[in-house]
Amino acid sequence: MGEVGSAEQTVTVRYWAAARDAAGVDREPLALGEDATVSDAVAAAVAAHPDLARIASVATFLVDGRAAGRDAVLASGATLEVLPPFAGG
Repeated sequence: MGEVGSAEQTVTVRYWAAARDAAGVDREPLALGEDATVSDAVAAAVAAHPDLARIASVATFLVDGRAAGRDAVLASGATLEVLPPFAGG
């Protein structure tokens, strides 16, 4: 039998500012299922770094340098950036 839906892809997650502090790393690779979304990657990152949960709930995201919603599908090799809200103005 074939293993439908078992394909994996790897994306790089980059954490900025408070997200980096919560994750304890500035970047890491994540193995995700085929057709994974930003939400899937965020859930995997939070599972690995529980302190990231609060920040991830209010963060914005870039995929390969472009703003992306949580429902955006990630391509293998993509870079997902987690940007917490920034104060100032």
